[in-house]
Amino acid sequence: MIVTRFAPSPTGRLHLGHAFSAMRAHDFARDRGGRFLLRIEDIDPGRTREAFVDGIGEDLRWLGLSWDGPVLRQSARLGLYADALAGLKARGLVYPCFCTRRDIAASTSAPHGPEGAIYPGTCRALAPDIAATRIAAGEPHAWRLDMAAAAALAGTLRWEDHGCAITAAPERFGDVVLARKDAPASYHLAVVIDDAAQGVTDIVRGADLFDATHVHRLLQALLGLPTPRYHHHPLLTGPDGRRLAKRDGAPPLADLRAAGADPAEILGNLRARGFPEGLTHPT
Repeated sequence: MIVTRFAPSPTGRLHLGHAFSAMRAHDFARDRGGRFLLRIEDIDPGRTREAFVDGIGEDLRWLGLSWDGPVLRQSARLGLYADALAGLKARGLVYPCFCTRRDIAASTSAPHGPEGAIYPGTCRALAPDIAATRIAAGEPHAWRLDMAAAAALAGTLRWEDHGCAITAAPERFGDVVLARKDAPASYHLAVVIDDAAQGVTDIVRGADLFDATHVHRLLQALLGLPTPRYHHHPLLTGPDGRRLAKRDGAPPLADLRAAGADPAEILGNLRARGFPEGLTHPT
């Protein structure tokens, strides 16, 4: 059976860009007699708000997008992420990193990859006893994947995206963070564990997450998890051609509801790619 999911972070109210992505995942499953799941990615304690969690459900119900089964909360699954990280530690595939963002930005040896500056590996060669002493002293640290070792162990990896075979190149990201100083798991680690646990067969999400799939495919291999099929879709853009995002002032669905907008008309326009007035076709 086809299983898709919509997995927003409760750091603000949903907007039309979210509606477009949720609709794509919802319709992909419903058109094939499958299941559509809702997951709340709420492991960022500094930005998550419970009011936004409630708002996600309100907005989806207003749009008429129903989900199957209970809502999964990442905040209730921290032990599973810790177990996965412990397994990678035992295999020598992760190491503690004490560098700050400022340290990394100031490094003249830090090249750039898809997500910005690539970590130059400053702490990778840190002696284990020194690292253990710093951890025991309570020094803040993250846990990074030793990308070279992990990629060599996994070998050549591929995934399917819109029916096309994509060869993974996670090395472009460098030693990514798998657990942060302020959160017990990174997006990369949590998402692959949850997709496998929920039996997600097809991931329908925005093209802005295409590059991250290189890392996700590697983690799936390292953790012995299945690889879903991927369907990265174009992003909804405004009249200026920029993606609709919270930071760019995209109108929240709650505001549209308060203004008397018709949710059936909004979804109809999104499905027909006509879009509400003032929006353009995704590119």
